[in-house]
Amino acid sequence: MFSLEQLVSFVAVAEELHYGRAAERLSMTQPPLSRRIQLLERELGVELFDRTHRTVRLTPAGRVFLAEARKILRSSQEATLYVRRAKKGEVGAVTLGFTATAAYSHLERVLAAANTEAQGIDLVLREMVTAAQVEQLLAGGIDLGMVRPPVAGGDIVTLPLWREPLLAALPSAHPLARRKKNPDVRDFDREPFIMYSPSECRYFHDVLVAAFRTARVLPDYTQYASQAHTVLALVKADVGVALVPAAAAALRFEGVVLRPVDGIESRPVELELMWRRGNDNPALGALLTVIGNLARRARQSTVD
Repeated sequence: MFSLEQLVSFVAVAEELHYGRAAERLSMTQPPLSRRIQLLERELGVELFDRTHRTVRLTPAGRVFLAEARKILRSSQEATLYVRRAKKGEVGAVTLGFTATAAYSHLERVLAAANTEAQGIDLVLREMVTAAQVEQLLAGGIDLGMVRPPVAGGDIVTLPLWREPLLAALPSAHPLARRKKNPDVRDFDREPFIMYSPSECRYFHDVLVAAFRTARVLPDYTQYASQAHTVLALVKADVGVALVPAAAAALRFEGVVLRPVDGIESRPVELELMWRRGNDNPALGALLTVIGNLARRARQSTVD
């Protein structure tokens, strides 16, 4: 099999059409250059040059091989540059896990920032609940996760991303939807209410239970659901009212009115970024920087 060294020598002679000038270009003497070309021709089983005492010309086979040799050398150079960039974390792939509610709004921000500031990094996206993300992170199945706290694990590092409010989800004909002022959390006392499943959506279930306990409110739980889009579908069907994270507003359910709620913590819903300490994926550090900067800008704009 021919070597890259032989290809470089062949291209130099083909472009110079003179062994002396090609040897000078390659910073070598002419005899070893001639031997390289002879070995290459022997390997290929064809003559690449017509040689006389005064001239060097490409044979038809040599002209065809010149185009292919240039392609191979270009690919080799590109591969070298790619590997060097990968070592610096400028290119590569990162597998990112995310929850369903994170996909409604927050994931879009991450993708936009990555496309602008980390164009050489490919994101492989996997939707999973928080518990599954933790399991996959520790097993090496994902590099990053967008999860709901708390997250446990000695090797897991977390970074707060965003906090968002809860919105009241009301059937459009409901009295609370028609009222001019915002509903108060106490309005949900004994009200038919769609609650999050304590087993399949523990985070949101616990957030709402804590809010109701603080306000001394006891809604009438009519149905349990695990996803915000299911909750909104049930609200649309007039099964009850609900509280959903603000990101769910992106779903735009016809017949459902979303309103701010008084008497409740302003931004109780949290989203965190997690990764495993010691992950040796070079692209991970670059993406962490991009997402970290994005989160800091978002927090600053909230303060301002």
